[in-house]
Amino acid sequence: MPASTTLARALLLVFAAAPGAVWAGKLDYSLYMGIEHSDNITLSTTDPISQNVLIPGLNFTYQQQGSTFQANVLGTLEYRDYPGSRFDNQTQTQLAGQANWTVLPQRLDLSVEDYAAVQPVDSLASNAPDNQQQTNVLSVGPTLHLQFGEAMRGQAELRYINSYASKVSEFNSSRGVAAFRVFRDISPTDQLSANVETQRVSFENGADAGPNYTRNEGFLRYTSKLARFNADVLVGWSQLSFDHASSDSSPMARVTLGWQPTLRSAFTVSGSYEYADAAQDMMLTPGQTTLTDLGGGTVTGSGISTGSAVIDSQVYLQRLLEATYTFNTERWTFSVAPVYRKLHYLNDPTFDQVGRGGSLNATYRLRPTLLLSAFAAGERLEYQTLNRTDRTLRFGLDLNSQWTPHWSWHASVIRQRRNSNAVGQSYRETQIFFGVVYRR
Repeated sequence: MPASTTLARALLLVFAAAPGAVWAGKLDYSLYMGIEHSDNITLSTTDPISQNVLIPGLNFTYQQQGSTFQANVLGTLEYRDYPGSRFDNQTQTQLAGQANWTVLPQRLDLSVEDYAAVQPVDSLASNAPDNQQQTNVLSVGPTLHLQFGEAMRGQAELRYINSYASKVSEFNSSRGVAAFRVFRDISPTDQLSANVETQRVSFENGADAGPNYTRNEGFLRYTSKLARFNADVLVGWSQLSFDHASSDSSPMARVTLGWQPTLRSAFTVSGSYEYADAAQDMMLTPGQTTLTDLGGGTVTGSGISTGSAVIDSQVYLQRLLEATYTFNTERWTFSVAPVYRKLHYLNDPTFDQVGRGGSLNATYRLRPTLLLSAFAAGERLEYQTLNRTDRTLRFGLDLNSQWTPHWSWHASVIRQRRNSNAVGQSYRETQIFFGVVYRR
């Protein structure tokens, strides 16, 4: 099912369920038109192709926090026109959205989540225009709330999850998820919960995909939200039962700690040790998903960037550790974010990998309406089974000027390079971008 059709059906379901409440929220959007020039658009080692790209697009956000309908949606819709017909024109979508309709107050909710992204067809190849595809993950289902007392409550959840990729059919799957949770309020700021979940995953293209499987998990979760400190700690056990393949089990843990020592600075540290797959990793909270706004000075060139996930049906054991430090003043914004990630694929170790990297971002307000931004991001990625190592560096500058309350322009230059011991996978590229933005 195409990603656009899946998303449309999800939105129609929620809107039909709550027609009187949907349009009471806040809708913001910006329209942009840009032109991008690349001196090596296919990221080739030996045969660079110079190409211009016309990029009209739309950024939008929708938020509503009503008593019967709640929604948080961020999205970008973009059309990429390649003059000269050397490459096929593309329409791309990036979206992270959640909607919840309260069918019966304090008793029954209906939830819809949708996550769209652009990902590589072959993650081992360079990010050329013909190595991109649209992906979509949709989740829909009811939540039943139970009250056991003033400080204890429970909820039962049922979800149908559909994952889709426009070119790699082995990613396409249907999932049924059932969960039961009991919450206990320890204090006004602290909460403890006990959770059990079961999930059945069936792949639509069984001949090429990995085996279908059942995933069972049980875990305890503790959350604390203080004025300057928050914690989210989860520990438990997970078991995978594959059809016609060996089963696996492992402890699981997720930890997120946040600290704001001053009003201008903040630290966040998070880590996880758990089973995961590409579809699960795409399901993020909208507030945690960064979608480029060309009017905001983010240094990325166009509005949508291609991810780096391996789009397939495989389950992996993930070890993840990342941290973020941010500092803000009236004129300066600065952030640094190191990350470490190790993936071990259970049924096919081809893509086993260890990644180490990080990013630096800085923005300086030259004038009230003029922002100068800079960024640098680097990664060392080792594919252990393939004996391959990629070292990638990307850095750039951006200038953003707001000349009226609704109109702004945005210009950036980005340089990226990769050194790889795999034949034909090293490259150098320079991108230059200029765009005009109308913000509602």
